Amino acid sequence: MTIVIFKDLKMRIMRYLYVFCLSALVGFTACTTKQKNDNAQPAAEYADAEKSEPSADVKFPVYDFDGLEPLLNKDDNKTYIINFWATWCKPCIEEMPSFEKTYAEQQANGVELVLVSLDMPTMWKSRLEPFVEKKGLKGKVVILDDPKMNDWIPKVDENWGGGIPATLIYNKDKRVFFEHGFTYDELNEELNKFL
Repeated sequence: MTIVIFKDLKMRIMRYLYVFCLSALVGFTACTTKQKNDNAQPAAEYADAEKSEPSADVKFPVYDFDGLEPLLNKDDNKTYIINFWATWCKPCIEEMPSFEKTYAEQQANGVELVLVSLDMPTMWKSRLEPFVEKKGLKGKVVILDDPKMNDWIPKVDENWGGGIPATLIYNKDKRVFFEHGFTYDELNEELNKFL
C-alpha cells in the first residue's frame, strides 16, 4: 500500500513539474503577435528607444529588444534599476513593493526604476494594466515583446539563464546583474554601492 501511495505522489509531482515547465516555456515563447496602434506613444524619457508595434490600446510602451536596449545603456548622471518581471511570476510580485519603496525613497538621488514586463500580449489588458493600476506602481512600466529570447537574454547579461525576477542596476560607471529576487534591505544594500 505504501509503495502505491508513493508512486501516486511521485506521478503527481512529475505532472506538476511538467505543467510548470511547459507554462514557463509558453510564457517566454508565446509573445509573437503584434497589432498596430498609431495612437500609443512611449513616455518622453523613452523617445530614444525604438518601440515595436503595440497591442491595441495598451497603456505602456511596447519594445522589441532592439528598442529596449537603449534603456539598458544610458550614459547620464542617473542610476537605473531595470527589473525584468511578469504578473504570472510570484517571486516578481512579492519583491515589487521593495522596488517601489526604494524608488520612492531614492528618486531624489537620481534613481530611475524601469519595470520591464515579460507578460504575454494576451495579458497586457487583462492582467498587466489592472495590476499596475491596483498596486499604484510608480516605476516606469514598459513591455518587452520579443520572442527571440535566445538572442536577447545574453545581451542583457551573458550569464543570465533567462529566469525571472532578474534585475540590472547600472550607471555610467558600473553595472551589475542579479538573477534572483530582492528584499527591501538587499536591494538597498546593492543600490547604495552605486550612489
